Amino acid sequence: MSQILVDRRDRVAVLTVHDPDRRNALNLTLAAELAEAVRACEADKQVGAVVVTGTPPAFCAGADLTALGEAREKGLRDIYAGFLAVANCSLPTVAAVNGAAVGAGLNLALACDVRLAGDSARFDARFLQLGIHPGGGMTWMLQRIVGPQQAAAMTLFSQVYDAKAALAAGLVLDVVDDVVERAVQVAGQAAQAPRELVVATKRTMRATATTTAHADAVELEIVPQLASMDSPAFAERLAALRRRISGN
Repeated sequence: MSQILVDRRDRVAVLTVHDPDRRNALNLTLAAELAEAVRACEADKQVGAVVVTGTPPAFCAGADLTALGEAREKGLRDIYAGFLAVANCSLPTVAAVNGAAVGAGLNLALACDVRLAGDSARFDARFLQLGIHPGGGMTWMLQRIVGPQQAAAMTLFSQVYDAKAALAAGLVLDVVDDVVERAVQVAGQAAQAPRELVVATKRTMRATATTTAHADAVELEIVPQLASMDSPAFAERLAALRRRISGN
């Protein structure tokens, strides 16, 4: 049985990490299935955005440390491949965190563009408590998202954030009752736009994130902006706007 469930909701693909007996802990098979599911979404022109969640009661309880202890570096890198596929996804991604996100499970949430939390969400780095160094780029992702002080609190001082604390820290965008449904709604906003435009915009945002000068950002944006103005999608929307203005 697959450990990644795929549910298509219009143009949004919901990927559910599904191993509830092990609280959705990442093992080598699950990580490989997750990476393959992400690639399939990218290849499917009818998918415009991706939601990542877990089968309750957890979002993802980390990695299978027993398997990793035996596999060493290869095992670590194979586990990373799952959430790195999410991090590198060309489509917009939303994490619907509906329970504990621990260790590598926190990495999976951090890998998404946007995170939403349910009331039962919990964010726990946990690495040092387990006697293992953080991995998978967690320290980099966490510092970029919440800043050095919050990242230090979570990583070095083992502070565990519930949904409310995560919202205050900027770790999540919002706290909602039905987190998966809300994540689908948020993802749907991106999926409604022209797919090529959304992919190009996400690619540009990654490039401008490391740009230090405004003028450089203008140059990075102008080429894809001009290309979008020549697209059929823009022509259709411009024509529709003109019809609304003219009342025809």
